[in-house]
Amino acid sequence: MKYSIGDYVTRKSYNNDIVFRITGIEGNLAYLKGLNVRLEADALLSDLVESSEHNSNDEDIITQSVRDINLDRSDYFYLPGVILHIDGDEEYLDRCMNFYDKMHVKANGVYIPELEMSSKISSLLEEYHPDILVLTGHDAYYKQNKYQYSSDYIDAVKEARKYEKNQDKLIVIAGACQSNYEDLIRAGANFASSPKRINIHALDPAVIAVSIAFSDKNKSIDLLSLIEKTKFGSDGIGGIITSGTMYVGYPR
Repeated sequence: MKYSIGDYVTRKSYNNDIVFRITGIEGNLAYLKGLNVRLEADALLSDLVESSEHNSNDEDIITQSVRDINLDRSDYFYLPGVILHIDGDEEYLDRCMNFYDKMHVKANGVYIPELEMSSKISSLLEEYHPDILVLTGHDAYYKQNKYQYSSDYIDAVKEARKYEKNQDKLIVIAGACQSNYEDLIRAGANFASSPKRINIHALDPAVIAVSIAFSDKNKSIDLLSLIEKTKFGSDGIGGIITSGTMYVGYPR
């Protein structure tokens, strides 16, 4: 079969587990980007199978799971936390920003390649003064405990903690597919991927961010319930119990 850039495919060698979009073709090799997971890969054209599953309601299901937050609208008003989302992938950044817009949460999005995040994070924190910081993009786990971009996320988290050490005043969500979860938590992240070194959904960091934005500032979050809102649960993202970022006022 003849494939073109933009086609949606799966890989036979991986039991057709992930839907990709073809982003480039060189000879017999195709370059791929995950439709729903933060994964870039390549594969032989002969390994590909055309997919018709790219119109799934995967994103709608995730959006509804976060919208289930129950707020008493009768007498109170609410001021959700503000998000700064820094992403190493422009396409996934746009998708997350659309998600924030749907959820009516104030968010600023900035595209920065993973290698440059740590050098630019301080000035961005000074500019936007967020309650919640998301650091994500791409990553990969290799043998011998080596990672593609985990060290860059770790360095960026450390820089963010120089700006604000208190983990209740600045909530940090860091990592991407297969990232070094333990070292990201040690560096100061409140939430990180990936405990089981699996791929995560493109919206998973945003799901955590929105849920915290709508969590009461004077109450600790329900950690297990929050993590279960993500696509792959505790296999993909873990974290620490922390306070929410939303102010609750009275009267409306």
